[in-house]
Amino acid sequence: MEAPVTTRTDRTTDRTTDRPISLTAPSGIDRAAHHRLDEAWLAAAWSHPTTRCFVVSGGQVLIDETEDGATELVMTPSFEAPLTEAHRYFLGIDDDGVSYFALQKDALPGRMDQSARPAGLREAGLLLSPRDTGLMVHAVGLENWQRTHRFCSRCGERTVIAAAGHIRRCQACGAEHYPRTDPAVIMAVTDDDDRLLLGRQVHWPEGRFSTLAGFVEPGEAIEQSVRREVFEEAGITIGEVEYVASQPWPFPSSLMLGFLARATSTDINVDGDEISEARWFSRDELRTAFESGEVLPPYGISIAARLIELWYGEPLPRPGGAV
Repeated sequence: MEAPVTTRTDRTTDRTTDRPISLTAPSGIDRAAHHRLDEAWLAAAWSHPTTRCFVVSGGQVLIDETEDGATELVMTPSFEAPLTEAHRYFLGIDDDGVSYFALQKDALPGRMDQSARPAGLREAGLLLSPRDTGLMVHAVGLENWQRTHRFCSRCGERTVIAAAGHIRRCQACGAEHYPRTDPAVIMAVTDDDDRLLLGRQVHWPEGRFSTLAGFVEPGEAIEQSVRREVFEEAGITIGEVEYVASQPWPFPSSLMLGFLARATSTDINVDGDEISEARWFSRDELRTAFESGEVLPPYGISIAARLIELWYGEPLPRPGGAV
């Protein structure tokens, strides 16, 4: 069902291959989309004693530590679940036949044992198992879309949930609306001296640098988008472009498409609107900047960190010399 897919990251020989891209490992969950319109099947699945569910609210879920030190989603049998009218989303079935649902609520439920805590994907994505991460990223993506697409974009009337959370239908004009996913390119740009280009967005804290990124425009090939975004943001022209891997990024609705790109020019001219500063780094310069705290690395969950590591050759150093 989820056979491994070979990407550029699988063909490297350095230590970064021991660190898969967050949110992308096979989850062992079959999304079983053919059941989403079968109301009788969904009702039977919901009432089955093995079915498990969890609450998602504002992009957060409850997580908890197990006795052996692992971290897991807080899930309950469906018959113990909090009541919800329509915001119940079918996420899929595992290899043992267990069905999973997410419940969208205005707030996370309280926990009597006080040991669970709320967490978003940036934290939980680094802690949870592939199964729980896959379930969470699916649920968060649906919740983000459901909260912001309650009205028909064709006629303006309120829409209703269908297909176990994967469609919204307008009962006034008959339009169907599907979850939005916005493709975005993110690229590790290097020059002929094998230096890496990193930029700082205008709203980021001082010292936070990462790879350049931007959204794919209508009618644009993703390779064209790589070249356009790098030139618009940093004034650098791009020649060769190589696809690496993708990462779902529901903050709120992106799919990050990762690339390696080779610059054909080196003079930086930032746009000032999105990027306030951009710099070329050799490996030694970046190591020194990371270890001194002059440059803050991107979040570990992001594909940006993995793209940088592909060039760097090992996990990124952290302030103070930690890895």
